[in-house]
Amino acid sequence: MKPLVVGVVLIASLLTQDPPARPKILGIAHLAVFVSDLDKAREFYRDFLGFDEPFTLPKPDGSVDIAFVKINDDQWIELFNRPNAGEGQLNHIALYTDDADRMRAYLASRDVKVPEKVGKGRTGNKNFTIQDPDGHSVEIVEYQGDSWTGNDRGKHQPQARISNRAMHVGILVGNLDAATKFYNGILGFEEFWRGSAANSPTLSWVNMRVPDGTDYLEFMLYRDKPAPDSRGSAHHICLVVPDAERAVAALDARPVKSRYTRPVNIRTGINRKRQVNLFDPDGTRVELMEPDTVDGKPAPPSTLPPPRGE
Repeated sequence: MKPLVVGVVLIASLLTQDPPARPKILGIAHLAVFVSDLDKAREFYRDFLGFDEPFTLPKPDGSVDIAFVKINDDQWIELFNRPNAGEGQLNHIALYTDDADRMRAYLASRDVKVPEKVGKGRTGNKNFTIQDPDGHSVEIVEYQGDSWTGNDRGKHQPQARISNRAMHVGILVGNLDAATKFYNGILGFEEFWRGSAANSPTLSWVNMRVPDGTDYLEFMLYRDKPAPDSRGSAHHICLVVPDAERAVAALDARPVKSRYTRPVNIRTGINRKRQVNLFDPDGTRVELMEPDTVDGKPAPPSTLPPPRGE
């Protein structure tokens, strides 16, 4: 075969190759939030909620930059001991995959802006960051066995912790259509429920489950974006509790309970699950939720339109 023909055949072969397949997205790795007073935040997450803090990362001056609060071996809350960036308390969310390099290649093939290569974080895990349509930073993590988190598997999971699993993370979403195209069309998330607040004329929430696990994102929809200092209720993490009453009783028994001044009430949500809303010192919401509905029957989804007309 002549060289020109060989070249044409090679180019044609490359053009007809299938795009990279999406690797697995297994779950929510962490929620990262800014905290203005690390000691007060530690009292909330460690002393009140009962979680351990296995390690920290330092600032150049030796003080703590990031504190890692462990929910379980795969899920964390990262406390960024820095002034917030003017967009509320949310720093970023993170998803974990089985192959970060393949995920980077896949996302590039779908025209998502990605770094030139996958890096490795200071804790030793492979990671890189992308942006979703609402400008949220989304970190993609591949856990490594020899990383700090890998070496901590099976450790720092005290019986006193209020929950052993994060069910979902909530983020503000202004354009439902754009968010759906990104999280469903590209990342493979599947919508499984949508709801509306009582007396709302429009849709309030859309729940999107990761493609290869049970965790999900909760899109918190809005017509007018909340002020930065009012976004902590929307940007939240939901922790599973088997029994809301027992969870509240456990919190009431904590020695630091007297310094938590907000009400701790059990209510039944629109999704027909019992829940308790707590807030850290900077206003980030931590939702405790039972896994099942109060009567075992699913809550009907909302049929209302989104608030911004998409």
